[in-house]
Amino acid sequence: MDQALFDLAVRVGNALRQRAWMLTTAESCTGGWVGACVTMVGGSSQWYDRGFITYSNSAKMQMLGVLEETLRVHGAVSEATVAEMAQGALARSNAHVAVSISGVAGPTGGTSDKPVGSVCIGWAGREGSLRSRSLRFEGDRDAVRRRSVIVALEGVIELAGGASTSAA
Repeated sequence: MDQALFDLAVRVGNALRQRAWMLTTAESCTGGWVGACVTMVGGSSQWYDRGFITYSNSAKMQMLGVLEETLRVHGAVSEATVAEMAQGALARSNAHVAVSISGVAGPTGGTSDKPVGSVCIGWAGREGSLRSRSLRFEGDRDAVRRRSVIVALEGVIELAGGASTSAA
């Protein structure tokens, strides 16, 4: 077990429980790693509703309602796409907050516009909050995915009003 990720997931659970909120996740490049982290914590069913793994564009459209036009214009790795992923996850769950991730974890798949390590993360709240970030992480596939999970979970803590410090 990755102790730093476990500790971060505990903090996520504490922040969500304090608000009586549930979390949903919409993941692409992390392939369910955020969901796996939060469910390492015993009792996480009190604050984790469900997760969507939408690796393909068709899955993003079918499962989360991401618009084909958004994918065509902005691409899967874009703030527009992760915003729609997060909003779609909220609409298809009982959660109060959603986090979404799409990126190029590598070692292949990068372009000059979106090189390996490019990741977009979105957060949405049932009360209407919506934000996203574009990031670039160094390292191999595992490092890019792990760092994405950390930033995603730290953002959930911030959205829930808890303090966050990096676990990386």
